[in-house]
Amino acid sequence: MLHQLPLYVSLVFGATTLATVWLFYRASRQSILVLVVLLAWMALQAGLSLAGFYRQTDAMPPRFPALVIPPLLVLIGLLRTAGGRRFLDSLRLDQLTLLHTVRIPVELVLFWLFVAGAVPKEMTFEGRNVDIVSGLTAPVVYYLAFVRKRLSGRGLLIWNLICLGLLVNIVLTAAMAVPSPVQQIAFSQPNIAILYFPFVWLPSVVVPIVLVAHVSSLRQLRRKASEKQTDLFTH
Repeated sequence: MLHQLPLYVSLVFGATTLATVWLFYRASRQSILVLVVLLAWMALQAGLSLAGFYRQTDAMPPRFPALVIPPLLVLIGLLRTAGGRRFLDSLRLDQLTLLHTVRIPVELVLFWLFVAGAVPKEMTFEGRNVDIVSGLTAPVVYYLAFVRKRLSGRGLLIWNLICLGLLVNIVLTAAMAVPSPVQQIAFSQPNIAILYFPFVWLPSVVVPIVLVAHVSSLRQLRRKASEKQTDLFTH
């Protein structure tokens, strides 16, 4: 674990990760398989980080891609298989929208880590990262779209696209700041936090779940828009 870091930072982030998993479990219509797979993946990444696997930053090839490549391969598999697409389309759109509220505590944790010297300023809302906007607007969008039913599917689709762009921005910034032979930015204060427990769960658990939430939402919203267009032409 990172030394000289206030305990509350790790506790808040650990709770945020568990909340992310719980909300995705709810979005999956309480699939026990989804919950078991996510908890097993969390345990594996926790074990690797506690063993110091990711702290060997001079290794070639770099080891930190092992945090993100497996989830990306799973997402590709979901998109390329009929069963995977059915799973993505079965996720609850309302819960996927509410899930993005976890991006608020994530951004607070990133700021605390910056103050502690564990991530660069570029990864915070004082730098290049404005992803906190996604978290702050998520409960408003949820309320307007699913409680008051005042926000159209088109509006929800546009919001997802904007928030997906904000996610890609911070992911690329974080990846370029990780100490490795291919590091591109933040050499004076690199992104070392994700190499330690529990922050290893940010790129390996929280970000992939948020990405899947966007992909699933966009698929469902595009399908609904297409069905409405079809209905207009057939009536």
